[in-house]
Amino acid sequence: MILDRFRIDDHVAVVTGAGRGLGAAIAVAFAQAGADVVIAARSEFDLDQVAGQIADAGRRAHVVPVDLSNADAAAALAQAAVEEFGRLDTIVNNVGGAMPRPLLDTTPKHLVDAFDFNVANAHALVVAGAKQMLATTGHGSIINITSAVGRVPGRAYAAYGTAKAALAHYTRIAAMDLNPKIRVNGIAPGAILTSSLEIVAGNDEMRTAVESATPMHRLGEPEDIAAAALYLASPAGAYVTGKILEVDGGIIAPNLDLPIPDL
Repeated sequence: MILDRFRIDDHVAVVTGAGRGLGAAIAVAFAQAGADVVIAARSEFDLDQVAGQIADAGRRAHVVPVDLSNADAAAALAQAAVEEFGRLDTIVNNVGGAMPRPLLDTTPKHLVDAFDFNVANAHALVVAGAKQMLATTGHGSIINITSAVGRVPGRAYAAYGTAKAALAHYTRIAAMDLNPKIRVNGIAPGAILTSSLEIVAGNDEMRTAVESATPMHRLGEPEDIAAAALYLASPAGAYVTGKILEVDGGIIAPNLDLPIPDL
């Protein structure tokens, strides 16, 4: 049955930024498809709520409250998965971000910080995780969450957009280095209804503008990203590596204009 290819029974996954939003949705989807999950984020309270949903799906969660802006802490998650569950099959590098600001107000340090948080920390977990995958299962899948802003140019995203574009290309390069045993792919979400988009969701005028600028005329749901992640993690995606899935409602230009005036 084709649906069996989307099962990941008894797999072990690490999902960062899993306390809410995309990370939480991905972790719960993995559990519903049969995996045990190491979930990491800063808020233990948020993680406990997600762990409860994983338990409701009949799987185990290992909660790791941690500041994932630290590369060593991110790398340690791979070891935590093996110590807790005995293996590692999948990594989802979901944590990341950077505040938007006008280009002329963006310092070199803003760029460095964005690169460290979005790319260098992901790399730390990729390296540590790949070693554990090879040692425990001999194969695996790594998924990096990038952004549509890393592909379509928009004002005020010099740091964030550049870092996410770097993460996308890093994904392609890592896939080449880790072939054929470990697949590395990315997902580039568009405007998704998470807490980071609350200001849009709660403002009818802004929401209408964003939806009108989106070819599918709606905002995305976290489950849209979770479904893409499950595809990439499961045997259904076994022939996919070095690719970025654009789950963005079909945009070819930014659908959320920030109020940055012309010079």
